[in-house]
Amino acid sequence: MSGGVDSSVAAFLLCRQGYQVIGATFENGYGQPSLQAADICRQLGIEHHVIDIRDSFNKQVVQPFLAAYLSGRTPNPCVLCNEKIKFPVFEPLLELFAADFIATGHYVRLLKRNGRFLLRQAVCREKDQSYFMYRLSQNVLAKCLFPLGEYSKEQVRDIAGQQGLVSARQKDSYDICFIESGDYRQYFSDDASPSLQPGEIVDKNGRVVGRHRGLAYYTLGQRRGIDVALGYPAYVIGLDGGHNRLILGEREDLWTNHAQIEQAVFMPFDQLTSPLTAMVKIRYQAPAVEATILPGCNAGRAELVFSQPVWAVTPGQSAVIYDGELLLGGGYLI
Repeated sequence: MSGGVDSSVAAFLLCRQGYQVIGATFENGYGQPSLQAADICRQLGIEHHVIDIRDSFNKQVVQPFLAAYLSGRTPNPCVLCNEKIKFPVFEPLLELFAADFIATGHYVRLLKRNGRFLLRQAVCREKDQSYFMYRLSQNVLAKCLFPLGEYSKEQVRDIAGQQGLVSARQKDSYDICFIESGDYRQYFSDDASPSLQPGEIVDKNGRVVGRHRGLAYYTLGQRRGIDVALGYPAYVIGLDGGHNRLILGEREDLWTNHAQIEQAVFMPFDQLTSPLTAMVKIRYQAPAVEATILPGCNAGRAELVFSQPVWAVTPGQSAVIYDGELLLGGGYLI
């Protein structure tokens, strides 16, 4: 329980359905979610426990997040957190609390088909969180409940208000939980990584047009904060780590019909063995585009061939694969 309106209403709905609910809040060292979560649990008349995950959160989420930027990738920490922290930490708690299920306030729906547990997009597409959950294992999904999958955000807030929950009017948070200012760059000030060293900015023809402050401060498709005049709107179209060069071009230069992924995982089956046509999102807010997914030469790799161009395929982000509203899997763009 984060103390927010979603987890609060999820707990309430489960109580109303007759479950014996125990509230668990993860203390990751950022913010004070346990205070409001404790208040919600008192309102609902359920137990509340605080689980200290600060060390593992730092090692498995924060540090890999920073390392990704330092290596020229653009990570999505929520994907990593769900796979490495939130749900795996729940598993030993089941035995500790003699519990049967893990429940969260995620907007997603669970189903079982052909002996496997699958995820569907939430009824409320605007709040759907399936994109961040494609890496959850079958063992984890078998123990999950997602009470909010059939609800809209407005309905959830209405329920919280009707029940007088203290989280009813709390605003949604869209920032990365461990970066309070919203700017990840503040964490790099004392790092001596080569990707933080200034270097040349070049156009797509190799002409030097300026200086950058360090490649880790930029991401593919970025336009703001470049401070170079080329006579046209300039976008980051490449990061050349070998020569410490930032490459600029036009928006049109970022369109492509191809991409590759690594560490690919799938929910309906263990491994992709033949071409698959499905819809793919290359970032959370991007529209899904039809693509053919081809098995790669190496395990866990696959090639994506899009039916129409997609913009700014960014290494480190997740390409997530759907069949309609059914989540099939995904992998990290390379």
